[in-house]
Amino acid sequence: MTTPPSRTGLVELTTEECWRLLHAAGAGRIAVTVGTTPDIFPVNYRIKDGEIAIRTEAGTKLAAATLMHAVAFEIDEIDHAEHKGWSVVVKGHGREPTSLDEIVALDDLGIEPWVDVPKTRWLVITPTEVTGRRIPS
Repeated sequence: MTTPPSRTGLVELTTEECWRLLHAAGAGRIAVTVGTTPDIFPVNYRIKDGEIAIRTEAGTKLAAATLMHAVAFEIDEIDHAEHKGWSVVVKGHGREPTSLDEIVALDDLGIEPWVDVPKTRWLVITPTEVTGRRIPS
């Protein structure tokens, strides 16, 4: 059950609603800090054992997420014509799996890169906070 509109006029989603939306979606954005500058990358993903799994390659996203550890992840749906929508934000820690068993299990998720380049590495986000908001109808 959602809570009544807050001082912002938005409805806070329950943790269960947030996870339902996270399981249903397949694309989002990961935010990392590169030095002192934030950066955001669109990614496709899957949920595995309460964590967000992203197939990636060596580069800014993977390095920043694993070295700085703190990451944010966001999914949303916006209807511009109807002025409604929702968003879910996950705050957590990024890590690159090293266990062969975990890597094989992640490979079995079937995440296909949207661009035609190899994606041989994994970034896993372990959530510490999951929140969501919706514009009421």
